[in-house]
Amino acid sequence: MQDIQNKNILTVSQITFAIKNLLERSYRSILIKGEISNFKKQSSGHLYFSLKDNNAQISCAMFKNNSFSLKQLPKDGDEVIVQCEMSVYPPRGNYQLIVRSLSYVGIGELLQKLHFLKEKLKNKGYFDPINKKKIPMLPKTIGVITSPTGSVIRDILNVLKRRAQNFHLILNPVKVQGDGAKEEITKAIYDLNKYNLVDVIIIARGGGSLEDLWAFNEEIVADAIYESKIPVISAIGHETDMSISDFVADIRAPTPSAAAEIVVKEKSTLLDTLLNFKHQIYKSLINQKNTYKLNLDNIKKHLVFSSSNVILREKYQMLDEIKSNVFSKMDTILQRKKEALEIRKKQLNSIKPNNQIINLQENLSIIKKRLYLAINNTLDIHKERFIKLKNHLNDLNPKKLLKKGYSILYNKDSSIILSKQDVNINENITAIVSDGKIITKVEKKL
Repeated sequence: MQDIQNKNILTVSQITFAIKNLLERSYRSILIKGEISNFKKQSSGHLYFSLKDNNAQISCAMFKNNSFSLKQLPKDGDEVIVQCEMSVYPPRGNYQLIVRSLSYVGIGELLQKLHFLKEKLKNKGYFDPINKKKIPMLPKTIGVITSPTGSVIRDILNVLKRRAQNFHLILNPVKVQGDGAKEEITKAIYDLNKYNLVDVIIIARGGGSLEDLWAFNEEIVADAIYESKIPVISAIGHETDMSISDFVADIRAPTPSAAAEIVVKEKSTLLDTLLNFKHQIYKSLINQKNTYKLNLDNIKKHLVFSSSNVILREKYQMLDEIKSNVFSKMDTILQRKKEALEIRKKQLNSIKPNNQIINLQENLSIIKKRLYLAINNTLDIHKERFIKLKNHLNDLNPKKLLKKGYSILYNKDSSIILSKQDVNINENITAIVSDGKIITKVEKKL
């Protein structure tokens, strides 16, 4: 018992999950041939059956998402080839196969060939993400390799017309199935690269059976896609179909329409962004226009534009006060001089000096002239200042600017035109000049 305790003892879960990890790592993608037995389809859509040969059998499960690709349900006794992976179901400790795809013998040989080619190209690095080229953001020319008569090209054109404008598409028509299809597809890829005709290539085909899609599982097609210097989008079959071309291409699209969406996605997104910016800028300009118009209306309502006397009346009042002060000082000086003269007269009358009287009269005359000269000079200075101020204010009058050849333009909304962007060709506009209004039409914007 002591020896048992010293050993590493595993639980049932540990050994079961160890087996599960070992099997699932070792058998991830395998092809197995066998006969269907004990087939059951559950209400959930999942399929359960056994795959057997003469000496053994193994349980299989095919879940709903994988069973959609089946064109018909298998039945007991059918010989099939399944692509699957090994798994262990821990609750029962049973190992089983998780089936990803199922084909009947005959078709299974194609699947086996497909599997071997897939492994070969994978080992050569054809599927490595590091070798994938980026799709150009705004391709100018789109190359499409497909049948010219099928619905595929119409679907692609419908998407491009709806999602993009001014695109240039070059169709390189090819057979998409049957003899010669793989050669035509290969040559189309090489030709578009040789002449550098396009910015991106879409290889597309509608849905079909494995045999119908087989041209896109050929190695020469895979080589052409891998060697293409132009990015390639593969859209072969429906969303559940997977071809070698899908694995090698730079991007795999689930449908041809989706491939067209991928090509113009960036351009469409950019156009949506620019359109949003356009709406925002337009809204901002409208708000600014309304604000400026409101400010202009408020300015027009100001008293200074309705009557120049609003500013001049203060100057008039100041001039009147200066005039009153000058005349008051003049009266005071004259009164003083008059009083002095009276005193002198009395003195002269008392002594009657004729010569002194004559001199005093001459002096009085000189003083009087100087006084009037000073008064007149003061009045002239203030008058000149007043005239300059009045002329300056008149120059500011908008109506006077109209007499110099200027005019004020209004659009049909009675808004002042500040820019050529405010009017449209053939729109009537109103021009206010010094003596009236002129109605004219916009013929050209320079």
